[in-house]
Amino acid sequence: MQINTAMKALLFTLLVITFFYFPSFSQSTSLSPEQQEIKKLSMDKWQWMADKDIAKLTALFHPQAKFVHMSGTWTTARELEIIETGSIWYKKAEVKDTAIEIVGNTAIVWNRITLTANVRGSDVVTEFTVTEVYQKEGAAWKMLALTFSSVRDTHQLEK
Repeated sequence: MQINTAMKALLFTLLVITFFYFPSFSQSTSLSPEQQEIKKLSMDKWQWMADKDIAKLTALFHPQAKFVHMSGTWTTARELEIIETGSIWYKKAEVKDTAIEIVGNTAIVWNRITLTANVRGSDVVTEFTVTEVYQKEGAAWKMLALTFSSVRDTHQLEK
C-alpha cells in the first residue's frame, strides 16, 4: 500500500510541475503585441503582392527601400512597377515559419516560404527564406528591405 501511495504522490507532483511549467514556457516563446503587429503586416504584404494592390504596397514600402531578388536588386519604384505590370506575379506565398526580432524602432522578419510566382509567363515554385526589414515612422511601419534567399526545403530558422 505504501508503494501505491508513494506512486500517487509522485504522479501528483509531476502533474503539478507540468501544469505550472509548460504554460509559462509557452508564454515565454509567444510573440509580443508589437511582434504580432509586424507578423500580421508581413502576412498582409504577401496577400497584397498576390492581389497586386499597389496602393497598400506603396503605403508600406519606404520610398528608399531596396528589393533583392535572384535576378537583381532594385528600388521601390521598380518593385511596384514589376508587381503592377505582372512581370513578377507573386501568386502565393505559403509561409512555413517566421522569426521576428525588434530592436528599438527596427523590426526584422525572417519568413520561410514556398513561393509560387509567375515570372515572364511561367509559373515557378521556389523555396526561400525572405528577410524583411521594417522601421517605425510615427505610428506606421515602413519596409526598408526585402531580400529573397534561395534555400533548401530543409532550411530552418533559428529562433
